Amino acid sequence: MSQDQNFPPRPGGPIPSLTKDQDPGQYQRHDQGHDQGFNQGYPQAPWPGPREQWPPSPQGQAPPQAWGQGSWPPGSEIIGQEEFHPESEIRSARFRRGREESWRRLETLVTKLEKKGLDSLTGKEAIDLPMLYQAEVSSLAVARSTILDRSLVDYLEALSLRAYLMVYGPRTSLLELALKFFKTGLPRAFWTLKFHILIAFFILFSSTLAGYVAVVIDHDNYELFISKNVYDDRDFSASSEKLAKYLHGNWEGLQQALVHFANFLFRHNTQIAIFCFSLGVFLGVPTVLLLIYNGLTLGAMIGLHFEKGLGLDFLGWVSIHGVTELSAIVLAGGAGLSLAEKILVPGPGGRLENLGKRGQDAATLMIGVVFMLLCAGILEGCFRQLIDNTASRLIVASLTAIFWGVFFLRGRLIAPD
Repeated sequence: MSQDQNFPPRPGGPIPSLTKDQDPGQYQRHDQGHDQGFNQGYPQAPWPGPREQWPPSPQGQAPPQAWGQGSWPPGSEIIGQEEFHPESEIRSARFRRGREESWRRLETLVTKLEKKGLDSLTGKEAIDLPMLYQAEVSSLAVARSTILDRSLVDYLEALSLRAYLMVYGPRTSLLELALKFFKTGLPRAFWTLKFHILIAFFILFSSTLAGYVAVVIDHDNYELFISKNVYDDRDFSASSEKLAKYLHGNWEGLQQALVHFANFLFRHNTQIAIFCFSLGVFLGVPTVLLLIYNGLTLGAMIGLHFEKGLGLDFLGWVSIHGVTELSAIVLAGGAGLSLAEKILVPGPGGRLENLGKRGQDAATLMIGVVFMLLCAGILEGCFRQLIDNTASRLIVASLTAIFWGVFFLRGRLIAPD
């Protein structure tokens, strides 16, 4: 038999519907020490009707003046969710008593770290910090499940977040992270994807050679690879003297023409590099086609100038920035092909898992590609105009090739097997 069946019938017939404010779910009985007698008396909802019509409790005591006010039974409270909760305050005070000192000490250490850094801590403080953090996290877990004092839980959550950043967060500056990236991260990613990069280099080199041979065999093939809208009148109809002016001349309007041409090349090669990487997810087909297109265009330009007797001059003119720029395109192509490999041949562990792991190395390599393209833009915009001698240009190109070669090949020492 339920508790309600212990009560005498309520006057006035059936129990009326309770309003929202009378919803028993809005109330909660506390002080579980009065389980005998009174707590088995009236339910937690207000009794409808005038007080004088209320029946006595089973223990013979009349209810208080207003149900939910005063103490019924003595020592207990029936309160709304937003009202004062003395028992919760008592439990919160007991909970704080043995722990608050360690919280305050942790807060002091965290504040000291935030303002002055790790070097400001003594040896004992550095040892105490993780222990205090672990104790605070344990207190937070207990508080969330047992303590009704929301302000205490909020304080512990905020303190644990600050302490977590101090204990587990990075302690290196942005400059140190950048140096570490170029010292170990980028060379390691290069060597990890070395076979894909080698394939991309072979595609670009072979297509460049094919474009050169095609133009030398038949000059009309030049128009298949080169757009007149970009290279103006630099075709087989131009004289050698006119082509030489673009390479060495100092005529009126040359600077504007070179700036326009340099901007085009930079945007063009940047787009090629980005597309070579991003379109690798389409089984690598667009990546291969872009490498072939870029190689055919370069080979056609080389064939034109060699046929006009300006081959070495053109190589010096283009290589001063081309070594860096074309190397970036090759790296981007290798990154795209590495993604294609994991889509076609995922290996153990699933396609998405392996693609995610490979994507980390490919993304690292692409950050280096962006940096190399910026360097190529500086070389193209400044040094190529300042250095007008072919031999000097070839020397600068050779130095950049040696620099990038040493930079990437030393990744062999730190790359995984």
